[in-house]
Amino acid sequence: MKSPLDPQRTKRILVALSLAFPVLVLARVAPAQTPISTPFSQINAAAKAGPINVHKLRGGISMLDGSGGNITALAGPKGFFLVDTGIAVSRAMILDALRSISPGKIRFAVDTHWHWDHADGNGWMRAQGASIMADPVALKRLKETIRVVEWGNTFRPKPVAELPDIIIKGDRTLQENGETIRIRHYKAGHTDGDMSVYFVKADVLSTGDTFWNGQYPFIDYVGGGSIDGAIASANANIAMATARTIIVPGHGPVGDLKSQTDFRDMLVTIRNRVAALKRKGLTIEQAQAATPTKDLDAKWGQSVISGKLFTALVYRGV
Repeated sequence: MKSPLDPQRTKRILVALSLAFPVLVLARVAPAQTPISTPFSQINAAAKAGPINVHKLRGGISMLDGSGGNITALAGPKGFFLVDTGIAVSRAMILDALRSISPGKIRFAVDTHWHWDHADGNGWMRAQGASIMADPVALKRLKETIRVVEWGNTFRPKPVAELPDIIIKGDRTLQENGETIRIRHYKAGHTDGDMSVYFVKADVLSTGDTFWNGQYPFIDYVGGGSIDGAIASANANIAMATARTIIVPGHGPVGDLKSQTDFRDMLVTIRNRVAALKRKGLTIEQAQAATPTKDLDAKWGQSVISGKLFTALVYRGV
């Protein structure tokens, strides 16, 4: 299966994130002046520049990459059922990508969690008549003012017209375009409002950011996430998949049970190493200096989250 990683786009994102601080921390703050150039604005610029790539999977399902997080699209006579809505500046390219698959309109989308690179397109999709589904906690986050220091951006509460309008409080099974769709909640892991979407007939699982294929993940501690929760979510994905299952990660190329298992094993390995360093009394800076991810960085540390940054994220939770 063709990898969706675009070298130029990856380079733009890496340049943007190189400006970030050592530890990702979300905090509510008073409004502040927006810097002229920020990682947030640069990542938006990369999303606006594109391209949006379409990777056809099976059963009428495709994966779109190039607008922040990956987007899953189920096409059919009723229109599109999407998982995640990407970054709003990619609107025109997302529409062009969808039209290359089918002429149908967007009927439904599911936010796998609240983060901007997965839910920023909610507003324009709702304006075109789509309904957006989300976990109650994800909805709560979208109503809050949250400062992401490292992205150089303060996320303001979304207007009512741009919020998800279908709240999924428990697991739910839907029928759409001849497909059975299971929406399931994770326990707090990447955030405290994560959901997966499983297309039963096609055997395609969309995980949101509970799976970063070939990349160290971001863990949203202020948003209820943790390293142990991330491991539990990875185990939940493994339990939902078989050797035949196609897995659409939040970031990175299309995956499968093996790549999902490799991701889980990486999380466990680094968690145990960092925990051992912390038990010895090492500070976060000393733990980073010990380079517990060194032998894994060539595979996992070449995208948004470096080994040094991931060490800091894990240290917070052990």
